[in-house]
Amino acid sequence: MGENNETTPLNTSDGHSDNEQPSRGKFHSRIGMVLSCMGCMVGTGNLWRFPRVLANNSGETGALQFLLVWVLFLFLWSIPILFIEYAVGRYCKLSVIRSYKFLIGSKNMWCGGWIITTATLISAYYAVLVGWCFYYAVYFMIYPLPENLTESEAIFYNFTAESYWPLVCNALIVTLGALSILTSVRGIEIVNSILVPTLLVLLLFTFIWAMTLDNAVYGLKFMFSPTWDLLLSPKTWVDAASQSAFDTGAGNGLFISYSAFMTADNGIVRIGTLVPISNNIISLLNGMTIFATVFGIEISQGKNLTEILTLLQTNGPGNTGLTFIWMPLLYSTATIGRVLAIAFFLAILFAGLSSVVAQMEFAVKTTEDLGVRRKVAVLICSAVVFLIGLPSALNLSFLASQDFVWGFALIVSGLFLQYLVIRYDSSDFRARLINEYSSSDWYLPKLWEWIIKFVAPVEAAILLLWFMLDNIINDADWYTLGFDTLMMCLLQWGVVIFGVILANVIYVMRCLPKNEHYPVTMDTNHYEVNGIEMPKANDVIPDQSTTFP
Repeated sequence: MGENNETTPLNTSDGHSDNEQPSRGKFHSRIGMVLSCMGCMVGTGNLWRFPRVLANNSGETGALQFLLVWVLFLFLWSIPILFIEYAVGRYCKLSVIRSYKFLIGSKNMWCGGWIITTATLISAYYAVLVGWCFYYAVYFMIYPLPENLTESEAIFYNFTAESYWPLVCNALIVTLGALSILTSVRGIEIVNSILVPTLLVLLLFTFIWAMTLDNAVYGLKFMFSPTWDLLLSPKTWVDAASQSAFDTGAGNGLFISYSAFMTADNGIVRIGTLVPISNNIISLLNGMTIFATVFGIEISQGKNLTEILTLLQTNGPGNTGLTFIWMPLLYSTATIGRVLAIAFFLAILFAGLSSVVAQMEFAVKTTEDLGVRRKVAVLICSAVVFLIGLPSALNLSFLASQDFVWGFALIVSGLFLQYLVIRYDSSDFRARLINEYSSSDWYLPKLWEWIIKFVAPVEAAILLLWFMLDNIINDADWYTLGFDTLMMCLLQWGVVIFGVILANVIYVMRCLPKNEHYPVTMDTNHYEVNGIEMPKANDVIPDQSTTFP
């Protein structure tokens, strides 16, 4: 394969404006864009992952310590990284791998390879979870809601551990995702403009209903009471950081794909601040709903705090069944609870499906860059996502393990995005790709550069080292290949790192012409690649649909 002169279309002397891009769509309204970004975030991460992670990190007296760390990481990790994703996608309008090549050179493309691989591995088990929502919605159309905890647990375990329905549902979700991405951005915008508001209304009603339960206040009191000793546990910090990244999508790379549909009129600083804050509020409300439900129901059954805390933390491997076991019990207390339960799981289904669509589109775009036609790329990516998700569909322990390994891997992805900015030059990145590019947006201050260059990398380094040392010291089996061991995590990460670096080395050594060079110095006026002037800050890069060499 020879080097593709992919910089040729970037000559801005005869470039296209956003409105002239024939092969790439764009968002037709700001509300549609915001709802699409929220649709990419809101889903099982808020409604399934957050409550169980919060419960798993609750101490004997409460969970406030986890919430405080979680909020801290929102502002010192997730939001700053989301600015990078939005800026790169809007400016380059390329896949994540080609964005690395375009901005900091071919030798760094493996960083983009890690990000897309991590996102694909997450999408594989994420589609399984969305399939659970489909099953529950259909199940309650046929059967009544459970009347007690034993019945609700039986429904969950009979489905997830003793049947092949998770495989069938997973196949259905992947197929629907493949069909959806063929409609491009317009279809995504229309669907999210309807589904996201519907889900938010249902979640608000469910939250209000949970608050009416007798003794619900004790669940809230416990949730917002601290167990300060747990601040000394690396698990609190690791889980809070990975949940913040998973909640908001920071480091997942999805917004590099989504923001390619944005123009200079779309304020990425404003969106990158308000949307993740709104997303975390949704997670918090859902956590309050679950805690209020568990305490409200179980106190009425005469259970004490220790027994209730045990119930909060033991709903299947990794607490995977928390939402699916307790939400039907909450709805069973309402007169029209069965209707509400069906609507609730349908809403999560569609919200989760919108996230699956975004994740698959991310993989499809990367596959297209390899020269594969779009329909073929959709078929390939769908098959890969389904096959990788098979073990998670068949084994709850494997699903919980994958969720931890690749949810935590988002921290590494965030590090690679920080590296992109530092290598490009943080001041020039902030000016060229964000402040000067935007026609209507909030100003991004220099404080962001300090976070990206100093604060966030130190956060990640401390988390990674602390987590590994704690496991080596306190887990006698850390070196075995169990589902939840440190060695299993490092092995999976190592395989991916080795694979993407090897592919990058082969590409650089065998596929690039010897005389190719990349910008190593830049100024505020212009810089050149292969003798071609690159876009200035306010120029718009047209769609680059040429195949990847």
